[in-house]
Amino acid sequence: MGTDTTEHFDLIILGSGSGNSLVTPYWDDQRVAIVDSGVFGGTCLNRGCIPTKMFAYPAMLASSPQEAARLGVDLDFGGADWPGIRDRIFSRVDAISAGGLHYRDAELEHTTVITEESRFTGTHQLTTSGGRVLEAETIVVAAGSRPALPDVPGVDRPQVHTSDTIMRVARLPERLVVLGGGFIAAEFAAIFSGLGSSVVQVNRSPQLLRTHDQTISERFTELASRQWDLRTGWTLSRIEDGPDGGVTVHLDGRDGSALELNADAVLIAQGRVPNTDRLDARAAGLDVHDDGRLSVDQYQRLLSDGRPVQGLWALGDISNPEQLKHVANHDQRIVAHNLEHPEDLRANTLGPIPSAVFTRPQIATAGLTEEQAVAEYGHDRISVKVQDYGDVAYGWAMEDATGLCKLIADRHTGQLLGAHLMGHEAPNLIQPLVQAMSFGVDAHAMARGQYWIHPALSEVVENALLGLDVPDSGRL
Repeated sequence: MGTDTTEHFDLIILGSGSGNSLVTPYWDDQRVAIVDSGVFGGTCLNRGCIPTKMFAYPAMLASSPQEAARLGVDLDFGGADWPGIRDRIFSRVDAISAGGLHYRDAELEHTTVITEESRFTGTHQLTTSGGRVLEAETIVVAAGSRPALPDVPGVDRPQVHTSDTIMRVARLPERLVVLGGGFIAAEFAAIFSGLGSSVVQVNRSPQLLRTHDQTISERFTELASRQWDLRTGWTLSRIEDGPDGGVTVHLDGRDGSALELNADAVLIAQGRVPNTDRLDARAAGLDVHDDGRLSVDQYQRLLSDGRPVQGLWALGDISNPEQLKHVANHDQRIVAHNLEHPEDLRANTLGPIPSAVFTRPQIATAGLTEEQAVAEYGHDRISVKVQDYGDVAYGWAMEDATGLCKLIADRHTGQLLGAHLMGHEAPNLIQPLVQAMSFGVDAHAMARGQYWIHPALSEVVENALLGLDVPDSGRL
């Protein structure tokens, strides 16, 4: 139990990202605390998906001369105004963050924002770095994740960045080394190479985006190697001071060889880790997965010895293996409903989960990869169709030679099992496929049960659906 100096709340939210949306009118006559030592608004707003996409779009425009040249159009890229681009983005982002903080802390009488690190010191008790003791019957942990850093010498040098800091550098680096082969590395390699940096991407495994479908991973790896310098099969060993105020990146090869790269800046993009270790979750007796995530049940309740703990909940990256903003937002909606309707708990069963990589070219995916579908259903049970963008009329107009739509379906029922697109507007083109998988529309009914605009690029989806070997549902 708390002492006389303990501060009591009805609801404590750890994190100001998606968790911030839990403060609905339901809590107007109750005391709420939002505890976050970082920038108000969370990763997506300040250091993640929003600013990165605001960089990705101008980088795409900057790379358009190469695409235009194939079509007989002569365009020149005269350079990028990095400070102008950066300041346009963060003047907007920072204002939203500051406005959200002021609204929650100053304008709402029942809400308090505590900008200190905190940790569990009891099942329903938190102690902040400044010594404040907070208690509540209801605590929601939405503390997110942070970039993972390798344990090698030199990662603390000022020229070494993560996604948290690389977007705010003072000037566009002439030479950038990107370490990693996943979502974040792929996006930033495309951004900085598009805007004019000389980019070297280094990855330990031979393929980029290796959690994606094999067809996508293989083709993107080949396309990336055409656009920037790609080095695979190398592992970071250390980073040292280099010439001209830069750094020297030392790499070890699988065969025992060594490689040195000089750069003005280094981006370490080797995944993210949940912030669980900063919360001392074990002091509350909470179950923690091997990868550091807090364990929750289907209602987003935190678990202790496999059983839900009354009044403790979690959402987003700290408990979900899918580190995506739209997933965290859905988790938040589940938790919000369950907090306000304890007699009618709602399970978190929504699927499939789509994702997109805003690299060059764009990539979008949902459902099973071909490899996963074979493992689950058997090779003879599934039908696979790969439809190239260049085989439909709008693809002809684009002279597209790289884009594709790959679909995987149950050969017996016609239900879509997976969708994987790479190319122009892939994150938008995948949405009707996500809809079909979410609502059980079979592939033939989806293809023949509606009009498809000709000659829009969406015909690549229509043709992929028609190319699947699935039953005719009777829709013409």
